[in-house]
Amino acid sequence: MAEKKNQPAAGAPVVVARNRKALHDYEVLERLEAGIALRGTEVKVVRAGQAGLQGAYAQIDKNTGEAWLCGVNIPPYGFGNLFNHDSLRARKLLLHRRELLKLRAHEERKGCTIVPLSLYLKRGRVKCELGVCRGKNEIDKRETIKRREVDRDARRAMARAVRR
Repeated sequence: MAEKKNQPAAGAPVVVARNRKALHDYEVLERLEAGIALRGTEVKVVRAGQAGLQGAYAQIDKNTGEAWLCGVNIPPYGFGNLFNHDSLRARKLLLHRRELLKLRAHEERKGCTIVPLSLYLKRGRVKCELGVCRGKNEIDKRETIKRREVDRDARRAMARAVRR
């Protein structure tokens, strides 16, 4: 039986939303995967690709030690009813204890923050890729752009050399 062209392989993650601005504004020191506790209609909206990570961040509650994802915009489900969810509510992140302790240590360091980099579906579950990030200054941003342009020019030159 032939597979559909645009369908990913079974078990492969399907990226639903990306935080492109985060990679521009922050230097990612470490990445890790976390599950998200969502309500029923939220999962349907995320599967439809309508979630937004613009301005989102994660924080660890000092009293309970739980991780929360704040600022993620998951709009209300179009076919929902009065039990629809709030679009900007804080959502609990599902992490192991040692991962929580590691994130808390990173968060307490000066200049570090926890930023969601992407939302994706993995084996039918919504996952979030978190990045422990440090803010870039203007010089670092320019350096990143310059490096990207040099890499692009090198790839083009290699492609031209292969064609000849």
